Amino acid sequence: MQQQPVALALFAALATLGGAAGARMPPGFGPHPVLPEPEHALIPTVNVAPARPWLATARPQAAPGFAVAAYARGLAHPRWLYVLPNGDVLVAETNAPAKPDDAKGIKGAVMKSQMKTAGAAGASANRITLLRGVGADGAAATRSVFLQGLNSPFGMALVGRDLYIANSDALLRFPYREGATALTAPGVKVLDLPGGPINHHWTKNVVASPDGRYLYIAVGSNSNVGERGAAAEAGRAAVWQFERGSGKARVYASGLRNPVGLAWQPDSGALWTAVNERDELGNDLVPDYMTALKDGAFYGWPYSYFGQHVDTRARPPRPDLVARASEPDYALGAHTASLGLAFYTGKLFPASYRGGAFVGQHGSWNRRPHSGYKVVFVPFAAGEPAGPPQDFLTGFLDENGVAQGRPVGVAVDAAGALLVADDVGDIVWRVAPAPR
Repeated sequence: MQQQPVALALFAALATLGGAAGARMPPGFGPHPVLPEPEHALIPTVNVAPARPWLATARPQAAPGFAVAAYARGLAHPRWLYVLPNGDVLVAETNAPAKPDDAKGIKGAVMKSQMKTAGAAGASANRITLLRGVGADGAAATRSVFLQGLNSPFGMALVGRDLYIANSDALLRFPYREGATALTAPGVKVLDLPGGPINHHWTKNVVASPDGRYLYIAVGSNSNVGERGAAAEAGRAAVWQFERGSGKARVYASGLRNPVGLAWQPDSGALWTAVNERDELGNDLVPDYMTALKDGAFYGWPYSYFGQHVDTRARPPRPDLVARASEPDYALGAHTASLGLAFYTGKLFPASYRGGAFVGQHGSWNRRPHSGYKVVFVPFAAGEPAGPPQDFLTGFLDENGVAQGRPVGVAVDAAGALLVADDVGDIVWRVAPAPR
């Protein structure tokens, strides 16, 4: 929705008075960010941080009072995490599937080259690894190959004895037995997901409703701003709802360019998602965001952004859809690539963290200066964001602009520590209170 002068004045006053309440937001963050005018450059900004993984003794820096340990090293592009009820941790070692039509043309060739520079061009391991326990050095006590032979797996969700894995083109179900260190039974496909030879945003995430009746599946767009046409976007830029009992599926929320993280806020019970917004409108547009999803809501893509700010590049224009576009709840900064999302439900961290959101920001490739490349924490109160973002895990981007790592998935383990998947460092980090 276009900002109204009165609302802007009120928000500015609240920010000025924030002080102890912590209401002041950095530019491009918060519930009502002030957005600049779009820029339309002939040659878009490309500023990829080259990837050079961590030296043996190096690690990211945690917030004061916390310590970082390498929970598992030597993984193959770990991107997503899932903690089973018994405390075992599943790690999706994965990368993009073959998508030949996504690399066509000059723009496609440039993107392919830049992804190689960023450390994202290797073959997918197509594997899920299980990590169990914590040793004296903070590393996993045991490690085993849990499941392999998948197709760029990403999201994972357990309901009863059914383990669901979201491949890049389908949702699969596997029989699971508590304590198992490997699955050998074949999976059953329960739902086709948009894939194909483009499959631009290929990651498919999945989360179960608290009662286990439904699964919610995040599916990203096939383009930046719909330039490949409506047919290429069928079923995309949306979060789907899948009813386990009937096998019926429907779009739950749409207009979400690339929703990735999905998590239930523990106080409100609302389903939140982290969304990567569009590119090529300047350094400070469009902010990525997280938002509580409303059934049937439309969030603007590709016709508008952050509510009803019209994107004139979308063709044909749809003023009818712009008019009903919902404004997201909380901006996370432009081009931060906010992927991971986890609400803190543990008891190991101080009480101020409970109910708040950890966000894994993979980092920009088209902004000067870089943005993201860290994990931030957003405090919540009564189920709503309640302050500016706080840096929680930093140092992934060194002083020379080199990416030693890039954080993606975040999860809270059984003890209450935070796990962070680093797909450039090939490491899962574990952050816990520092020993006294």
